[in-house]
Amino acid sequence: MDLQSLRYPIIQAPMAGGPSTPELAAAVSGAGGLGFLAAGYRTVAELRADIAAVRARTEAPFGVNLFVPGTGPRPEETALETYAERLRPDAERYGVRLGDPVADDDGWAEKLALVAGERVPVVSFVFGLPGREVVEELRRAGALVLVTVTTPAEAVAAWEGGADALVAQGVEAGGHRGGFTDEGDLGLLALLRLVARHTPLPVVGAGGVMDHAGVAAVLAAGAVAAQLGTAFLLCPEAGTSQPYRAALASASATALTRAFTGRLARGLVNRFLAEHSAYAPAAYPQIHRLTAPLRAAARRAGDAEMINLWAGQGFALARDTPAAELVRELGTGHTR
Repeated sequence: MDLQSLRYPIIQAPMAGGPSTPELAAAVSGAGGLGFLAAGYRTVAELRADIAAVRARTEAPFGVNLFVPGTGPRPEETALETYAERLRPDAERYGVRLGDPVADDDGWAEKLALVAGERVPVVSFVFGLPGREVVEELRRAGALVLVTVTTPAEAVAAWEGGADALVAQGVEAGGHRGGFTDEGDLGLLALLRLVARHTPLPVVGAGGVMDHAGVAAVLAAGAVAAQLGTAFLLCPEAGTSQPYRAALASASATALTRAFTGRLARGLVNRFLAEHSAYAPAAYPQIHRLTAPLRAAARRAGDAEMINLWAGQGFALARDTPAAELVRELGTGHTR
């Protein structure tokens, strides 16, 4: 698999937690882009079923994204306890118990074995740099390996670590900061030019890209493709919840926050984000586990003020359009 072989230089970002579905990935890949499944928060059995569901819908290449575990700082127990106390009234209002703020590796070894055994064409990573032995194993299984970076130093490390290509994520991007730490704050165009100076690898540009002109700008800055997530949230194939969809049409701003998961992520400003962002410790995945029952209850109740609404800065440009049609619109004039 070579990114230059895509009919359209359009990659659908993996969006863990619901929006990424086999239907969405298959529609994007089938239209000539590259669709992605998000392995994050999925069980191994669920991921296996997702891979099979994509292959049942298209013969085109697709990707799977994995979380590299264990890259965050070890939080102080007192900080977790203090934040839990702050959230307890919200949990009681929904009649749920907060989750246990424990760390885990999201089934790392089992998911690696699965994507290698299934010979998934493209495998990408966020939250860190996989070991060279992981990269080599995936290469032997026929995969193209992409690593997400947010700084030039991370790009150099990924190049030296054997990555085939990079996903350069600008600070405009929705969802979690995908680099080795969550501290990189470069905008996408500056990041693309700096990464190009420091490494010879092909680079995918991600962050705030929503339309044809945005794709053109990313390609002009040296990217081989544009990765878009928020632009696909309103597609009928996406698993975006109804309160999430409604919020995208009515929100006025985004902000970076650790309130929901303990790792910086960009989302639509709502009550939970506004009230708790200043108090959330840097503790991923512990805070994610802590808030998960509360967010699930709010989602069931249709309360968009209490759930994470990941979105990039260009969210107002999102449209309710079938994914294949959107790929063709974004890619027109950029065909290989």
